[in-house]
Amino acid sequence: MSEAGVEVNRVGRLPESERSDWTELDLLTREEAHGRLVEEIDLVRIRLGELGDGDQAERDLLESRLRALRSAASDLLGS
Repeated sequence: MSEAGVEVNRVGRLPESERSDWTELDLLTREEAHGRLVEEIDLVRIRLGELGDGDQAERDLLESRLRALRSAASDLLGS
C-alpha cells in the first residue's frame, strides 16, 4: 500500500525515514503537563465542595480521581 507515492508499513504509518521531526512539537513538557494536572485538581476539589450529603457515590469517585491526579502531578516533577 502506498500513501502519496510513499510506501506505508502494515500498521498504516510511514517508515521512520519518512516521518517528520515536527510531529513531536505538539508534546507537552513535564511542566506543562503538571500545570494541566494542577488545574484539573483544582476543578475536582471545587466539585467535591459542591456535593451534598446524598452524593456519596460521586464523592467516592471524585476522591479517587483526586488521589490519582495528585499522584500523577507529583510523579511528573519527581516530587
